[in-house]
Amino acid sequence: MCEVEQGEQAITGLNSRQAAIKRIFDFIFSLSGLILTSWIIVPAYILATLDTGNNGFFVQKRVGYKGKFFALIKLRTMRNDNPISTSVTTKEDSRITRLGRFWRKTKIDELPQLINILLGDMSFVGPRPDVPGFADKLQGDDRIVLNVRPGITGPATLKYKNEEEILARQENPEKYNAEVIFPDKVRLNKEYIKNYSFIKDLKYIWQTIFPV
Repeated sequence: MCEVEQGEQAITGLNSRQAAIKRIFDFIFSLSGLILTSWIIVPAYILATLDTGNNGFFVQKRVGYKGKFFALIKLRTMRNDNPISTSVTTKEDSRITRLGRFWRKTKIDELPQLINILLGDMSFVGPRPDVPGFADKLQGDDRIVLNVRPGITGPATLKYKNEEEILARQENPEKYNAEVIFPDKVRLNKEYIKNYSFIKDLKYIWQTIFPV
């Protein structure tokens, strides 16, 4: 990569060529993915609706590209009849239904995010989209994390694939998330952006589908 491209990445994220290739890939494969997995998404939506007593799609405001908010779509895995209000979820969270644990374990709950990718809110690879109060509060060089579309997977997601189990072992999960996990995710995501390559994106996707 030439020095000009490196400078452009350091300030803005990906250069225009990288961003275009990434977006074309996202559009083609999210559309293909929705066609191929619709037979899973539709019945899973119905089951999630019956299981939780609410709309089977869980739609939540998340921080996206350039810090703009968007509506993230997932299968609903929790009931709303529990007084717990934290946005930090542990493995032992009593709000998660038995079926919801299956959705989470198999990652089926993530499939509706193909809609977000198709619409351009997300990418297959990138920083996980946070709820307001985290990524949108970043300062200085850390804000480079907002200069790429958030993703379903990536280096930080792979490292913390057992995040709910890690948090379940902490005395104060919210504090541990804010002081340990989130800063480390920011570090990993900055490295991902500053050293971006499309080949690495393909590697992260492969590692997500076929974990070691």
